[in-house]
Amino acid sequence: MKMLLGRCWVAFFLLGATSFIFGGGFKSKIITSSPLVITVPDNHFLKVTNFTQEGGADRGVLTVTLNDETGQTANATANVLTASRIDLSTGNGSENPPEIINRVIIAGPAQATVTPVIGATLFITYKKEPNEGAGTPTTVVVVVSPTPTPTATPTATPTPTP
Repeated sequence: MKMLLGRCWVAFFLLGATSFIFGGGFKSKIITSSPLVITVPDNHFLKVTNFTQEGGADRGVLTVTLNDETGQTANATANVLTASRIDLSTGNGSENPPEIINRVIIAGPAQATVTPVIGATLFITYKKEPNEGAGTPTTVVVVVSPTPTPTATPTATPTPTP
């Protein structure tokens, strides 16, 4: 009985560890009625790997608003990604091939927003990660040589006259 219980515990642990390891920090959200707001702090970035839409007449959009270093919203807002339609079996898009799912990376500080679309289900997968190269800025010292570099100067050569 102890051996069976031990094996079950090991199997449970391995399955739990596997789902944790392979998840890699990615999050997936379904947007139907309320907007999704993702805040990207300074020295971080947001990686969106999947943004799809099923149904609806309008296209789902990922809008990004840049923030300054103090966290205040700047006047810079842009639509950076539109949802890829995955239900092209009916309507005007029924004769079109499947759409390519694009990806985007957004540097912080910023705020990404996905607003719901009437009659559509939006699905997004994203991950927030720290910027590996971020931190305190380092001073770069440039060494300038006091010796001038020689340059070639053209000289005039007389042309012989016949």
